[in-house]
Amino acid sequence: MSHVFPLPFSPHLDYTIRVLTMGIVVTVANQKGGVGKTTTTVNLAAYLADAGKFVLIVDLDPQANATSALGIDHRSLSGGSYEVLIGGAKARDFILPTTHAGLRILPSTQALAGAAVELVTADSREHFLREALKEVKNDYDYILIDLPPSLGLITINGFVASDSVLIPVQAEYFALEGVGQLLNTINLIRENIKPELEIMGAVITMYDSRTKLSQEVLEELYRYFPDKIFRSVIPRSVRLAEAPSFGKTILGYDPSSKAAKSYERLAREFIMREEGLV
Repeated sequence: MSHVFPLPFSPHLDYTIRVLTMGIVVTVANQKGGVGKTTTTVNLAAYLADAGKFVLIVDLDPQANATSALGIDHRSLSGGSYEVLIGGAKARDFILPTTHAGLRILPSTQALAGAAVELVTADSREHFLREALKEVKNDYDYILIDLPPSLGLITINGFVASDSVLIPVQAEYFALEGVGQLLNTINLIRENIKPELEIMGAVITMYDSRTKLSQEVLEELYRYFPDKIFRSVIPRSVRLAEAPSFGKTILGYDPSSKAAKSYERLAREFIMREEGLV
């Protein structure tokens, strides 16, 4: 695939870029809220773009946190993912640039809150997003979908549109319950709608190496995903929590912080996994 826009390459990421022939769609999901799902979506996307990839975020959460985290006021928008999902609008008409070269977003607005109800009576309702993204899928190296922290038709649309699922997991015990529920949901999607949906892996967020609990949760996760835990662990970070209030990713807010370096490593590992380099 050739890019339309010139993209920056970070000298800090020491791997070879391989040009993709087909865009890869990854849903970032966890049915439990507060685990760093949106934080992981926007910051991973920012570092993928910094590595020279062309990336699209699809904000499918009615709270529009991914949109806000990139400095976009969702209240002032004329439309976004709702119009694309429900109204049959073209995704290209609502995709917006961000402050990061190579990173675009299909934003969310409050209108998306009613989408789940409107989808109930629609034919082929699980496939709306997959159909909507067909026109832009191969414009990007990666499309990351940020889902609401719940199970419903919007979430199912995200899974059906995706090639794989990335699962952020907070380093605490209640988060493990959310992982179990999510795996059940993914299995149901595989059995009934999309058998080729893969689990890309789990990434540990809000990790505190000083606590025994964080270490125990990490060990427990290896039981769920013995071969699919990302080695890049995201630490608990005040700077990371502050960044969205300024409408910035951690790359734009504090690129020298530990959290920034962690997401840079995650982006490197993500690319190596997706491009078959590991």
